[in-house]
Amino acid sequence: MTPEPESNPQEQTSYSSLSAGQQRQRLGELASVFLRLGVLAFGGPAAHIAMMDEEVVERRRWFSREDLLDLIGVTNLIPGPNSTELAIHIGYARAGWRGLLIAGSCFILPAMGIVWTLAIFYQRFQTIPQVQWLLYGLKPVIIAIVLQAVWGLGKKALKDFPTAIAGILAVIAYLSGFNEVLLLLLLGTAVMLIKNWHRQGAAQGVLLLPVSEVLAQSGASPEIASASGMAVFLAFLKIGSVLYGSGYVLLAFLQRDLVEQNQWLTSQQLLDAIAIGQFTPGPVFTTATFIGYLVAGHGGAIAGTIGIFLPAFLLVWAVTPWVPKLKQSPWVRGFLDGVNAASLGLMAGVTWTIAQSALVDALTLAVAIVSIIAAFRFKVNATWLLLGGASVGFLSHLLK
Repeated sequence: MTPEPESNPQEQTSYSSLSAGQQRQRLGELASVFLRLGVLAFGGPAAHIAMMDEEVVERRRWFSREDLLDLIGVTNLIPGPNSTELAIHIGYARAGWRGLLIAGSCFILPAMGIVWTLAIFYQRFQTIPQVQWLLYGLKPVIIAIVLQAVWGLGKKALKDFPTAIAGILAVIAYLSGFNEVLLLLLLGTAVMLIKNWHRQGAAQGVLLLPVSEVLAQSGASPEIASASGMAVFLAFLKIGSVLYGSGYVLLAFLQRDLVEQNQWLTSQQLLDAIAIGQFTPGPVFTTATFIGYLVAGHGGAIAGTIGIFLPAFLLVWAVTPWVPKLKQSPWVRGFLDGVNAASLGLMAGVTWTIAQSALVDALTLAVAIVSIIAAFRFKVNATWLLLGGASVGFLSHLLK
């Protein structure tokens, strides 16, 4: 067994007690580490977290593994992209609000730049057969990736009867057209009350209901006549503020809000955006950069990126001091259990939506089946699956 790395006492020195030169050095180290991770972090949140563990625990010994696990636990208590929030937490713990901004931004910016560039090429050349066939091969692979995520998360999220029922109801509600934000809030509140109905002081739990109502109202999609930069910012700000679970739940929100309601995108464009978000390193949420550019140009790319990631920065900064008490509250734990189960249901429901658009012939069906076997049986990394799907699409075009 590998021994637990010992923390370096010098590295544990608080940021405020360092000299100005030492503070600049620490910020520079944060920038270097997370820029590199932002470029190399393929494979989704689990892979991102593993790479951060190797970097900040094994190599640099900025934290003990217990400290890092505590930070990982915090990310499960708030909405947003987990691996990005972990980067923000690490930066905050190392260098206060300056470290928060540097670590989070450096982790996001490489992916943003890559996705933005691809969006420019996509908008200009999307009618070129080679681009179409590459994406044609990627889309069925996404089905396998989402199913693998649903399976893995389901073993943790559906932990008892109330959460299992919440997950089933979420699938039914999503397929029936129910609003995703309201669904998460209602099922989270329901599971919280069911799990804590026997406790004294039940009124404390009910106090969350007015907050839920306010969030539901603020989360309602505004009626926007045109896709301006501000409209893009507000749409993604809403999603970033309420999205629990993994980045794959993003599909459900984007399909309903941007495709069906606002009609900013077609289902095919949304799948293309998700495919490129999956294929590139860094957070899946940089899909917002791609969509923002398609909808409102360069200003939309910036607005979408800021909108979806801004809540993560604010929540980490605001919630961290309250984390010890929140983690001990059975009411909060019950609410999050319900939200996680509902998020899983949304992921299961959106898999059906993806399949309808991605499985268009025998070849795409075969790619989906092989990808599912590779993911579940042989644990093939998502990056390799996506590379394989892109290769199949390209070869199918050459052989046509």
